[in-house]
Amino acid sequence: MRIAMIGTGYVGLVSGACLSDFGHEVVCIDKDAGKIDALKKGVMPIWEPGLEALVSANVERGRLSFTTDLGEGVEGAEAIFIAVGTPARRGDGHADLTYVFDAVRELARVMKAPAVVVTKSTVPVGTGDRITELLQQEGAPAGTSVASNPEFLREGAAIRDFKIPDRIVVGAEDDKAREVLREIYRPLFLNQAPILFTGRRTAELTKYAANAFLAVKISFINEIANLCEAVDADVQDVARGIGLDNRIGPKFLHPGPGYGGSCFPKDTLALLQTANEAGVEQRIVDTVVKVNDDRKGSMANRVAKALGGSVDGKRIALLGLAFKQNTDDMRDAPSIPLVKGLLEQGASVTAFDPVAVENARKIMPDAEFAGDPYDAAQDADALVVVTEWDEFRALDLGRFAKVMRGKVVVDLRNVYNRADAEEAGLEYVGIGRGRVDRGASRLKLVRNG
Repeated sequence: MRIAMIGTGYVGLVSGACLSDFGHEVVCIDKDAGKIDALKKGVMPIWEPGLEALVSANVERGRLSFTTDLGEGVEGAEAIFIAVGTPARRGDGHADLTYVFDAVRELARVMKAPAVVVTKSTVPVGTGDRITELLQQEGAPAGTSVASNPEFLREGAAIRDFKIPDRIVVGAEDDKAREVLREIYRPLFLNQAPILFTGRRTAELTKYAANAFLAVKISFINEIANLCEAVDADVQDVARGIGLDNRIGPKFLHPGPGYGGSCFPKDTLALLQTANEAGVEQRIVDTVVKVNDDRKGSMANRVAKALGGSVDGKRIALLGLAFKQNTDDMRDAPSIPLVKGLLEQGASVTAFDPVAVENARKIMPDAEFAGDPYDAAQDADALVVVTEWDEFRALDLGRFAKVMRGKVVVDLRNVYNRADAEEAGLEYVGIGRGRVDRGASRLKLVRNG
């Protein structure tokens, strides 16, 4: 099947590359000539494990191509995906649909035959209805359908999530759209991936509801971590204890400095705006947003507390800047308010991240950046683990103790345990670990029989 993908950002590029790997002929379209030229040369605009190789392989096989020409890109396409950005609008939290509607207007003017127009972007409830109206107003060919196919890709694991999905959600109002989407995803039927057909509005809301619920789990375990510290319990064991309940599950029960990234912050705000417009309270999600904002804003004070109450004149080393591991995405990363708070309180900051430094430089002009973790820790009064990169788990804690001026490690991701840190000569402060870190590795399961 011939497919057009409008937008070569995170969702568009990953989705287009994966669909071409299924055997479809995919054309990715973007207005940014520099980005398209780079993609034609094999240079990725984002860092995602496995993406460069996937794109290269399908370009070589002739199944994946890139263009800035919208008319050329959509010609002959049976399905046209819209995967442009929908950032939170400044001031009110609404999803900014400017890019979506601009793409729809331009698309309608160049379409020569009916097709299924599919929103892959995360959009508020009712956006598909508005897209249908715009296509008609701008003269799109009769018989053009509009569907919603929200993405559920985790940055750092996006290719696997696309190819081995928990579910595929398709919101459509007619048989043509349903059959086209069913054919597009037919290769996944071999993996028995469930495909859920709903109405468009239901599909649009499903994406927001899923992200909001995961944000609830993150904020819940972060507040439980605070309670663990107060009562001398270990949040790692608590998380395992409740995560073994299959009604709850272990995912997203990892305490830390708060959620960030491209989805949870803007999607929770957009869901609240949808609820406000509908006159329906969403007190749980509203509280989650406030809890998360407060948590990210409190991390600098947590570091100061570990240093006796002040970071003024102190040198602080940060390990990790991206909002999570396996990505260079800095959008709403917890490191941003942390660095800002430390600098405002008089500290100097040196940071290291395996892939996000270039993006971080644009956001943190007053921070210094190091080429490796040990350079970052040189003469530091405290070392702060901000992002849970796997490569940080095998670092030499004894070497840190030798190069640092102070000995404090503030582990905002619970990458290490107290016993190992203290054995290396460091003073360890974790998240929700209480005064005595018994070590989650000591948790044993005893089954009857």
